[in-house]
Amino acid sequence: MGRLFGTDGVRGVANADLTAELALGLSVAAAHVLAEAGTFEGHKPVAVVGRDPRASGEFLEAAVVAGLASAGVDVLRVGVLPTPAVAYLTGALGADLGVMLSASHNPMPDNGIKFFARGGHKLADQLEDRIESVYDEHRTGAPWDRPTGAGVGRVREYDEGFDQYVAHLIAVLPNRLDGLKIVLDEAHGAAARVSPEAFARAGAEVITIGAQPNGLNINDGCGSTHLDLIKAAVLDHGADLGIAHDGDADRCLAVDHQGNEVDGDQILAVLALALREADRLRKNTVVGTVMSNLGFKLAMEREGIELIQTGVGDRYVLESMKEHGYALGGEQSGHVIILDHATTGDGTLTGLMLAARVAATGRSLAELSAVMERLPQVLINVRDVDRSRVESSTELSVAVAEAEAELGTTGRVLLRPSGTEPVVRVMVEAADIDHARSVASRLADVVKSALG
Repeated sequence: MGRLFGTDGVRGVANADLTAELALGLSVAAAHVLAEAGTFEGHKPVAVVGRDPRASGEFLEAAVVAGLASAGVDVLRVGVLPTPAVAYLTGALGADLGVMLSASHNPMPDNGIKFFARGGHKLADQLEDRIESVYDEHRTGAPWDRPTGAGVGRVREYDEGFDQYVAHLIAVLPNRLDGLKIVLDEAHGAAARVSPEAFARAGAEVITIGAQPNGLNINDGCGSTHLDLIKAAVLDHGADLGIAHDGDADRCLAVDHQGNEVDGDQILAVLALALREADRLRKNTVVGTVMSNLGFKLAMEREGIELIQTGVGDRYVLESMKEHGYALGGEQSGHVIILDHATTGDGTLTGLMLAARVAATGRSLAELSAVMERLPQVLINVRDVDRSRVESSTELSVAVAEAEAELGTTGRVLLRPSGTEPVVRVMVEAADIDHARSVASRLADVVKSALG
């Protein structure tokens, strides 16, 4: 069996890959491993458990709760809430761990399990490996050490979590949103109640779409992966801006009043300038990834802000931020981490902060996001090649060097081997889209001939 944990927890098709048995076993293993790691300090441990609205989340939540309680963990069920809300409540309530059931932007048949450690932080790779190892050990026959009597965990609903999280969001806003008309696309997901409530309490006039989850329609033609609906709604309602979440609302993308997309890089650029103005951009640095648009890098250089780039994945962004004490980081996809107020990407918080900047400056989002010019970016996936030879191929190195020389300072080349399949991703940025396509196509042909 391959590694269960991916870059963002355990995911798969619910009731096929991700079964009730697997959810229960992983939850028991997580309780045992975290206790061994010293997370629990002599008291009966407490877990916060939340989920997105997927139909499969109902039985998977039951399995997770049963596993935790059977391992002696008291469980606070917070119901349908965004991933960052579960992370926040895990820290705010002093819980020993948190569990979120969601597959984020994936289609409805998928689901996932994500664990948070004390404080609401994602688990390190070593702890995930240990959980998986303990799960495998007991799956093959080793008995669990099971408490009995008063030692078993107790389960109760924690309905206060909704208001507690919304109050936190409002408390950290630098200013109100009075006078703004905002369209929110909730992807029929976990933020369908939270996000509209938070924006309304902050003073905005709120119009919602994709806010009627029925367990089957999450991410279905709406949300941050399908922006056509919110673009049309912003224009139809004459709104100042739109905010689109994914299924678990750990990210957001935006739309300006003209119906133009504002991606994660542009959001980071706007927030970086806002934090610097407030003297809260620690070390005058923002963290992105190697996939950050070259236009973002050039904008930060022009503004005198340092950009640190990590591997692709918000967990790597977060690791760099925590290690070096940076305040802001994120990805082009809309995962934005504001570390003073959240331990993970938080789409509702990001959207609120972006709207607060519009309200505070009196400038449109279109004007604010124009701080960076998004350069055309072409991505080609070259399949059925030996991705392990990307770094060692002389033919490929020569082709890349020639392409970089041709593009000069107004373009960029990036080759990324996939971590899970025989694919090499060829990404080219240039000032002109046709030039980017031409260079990317030539490089893709070289990858095929050199690595095929």
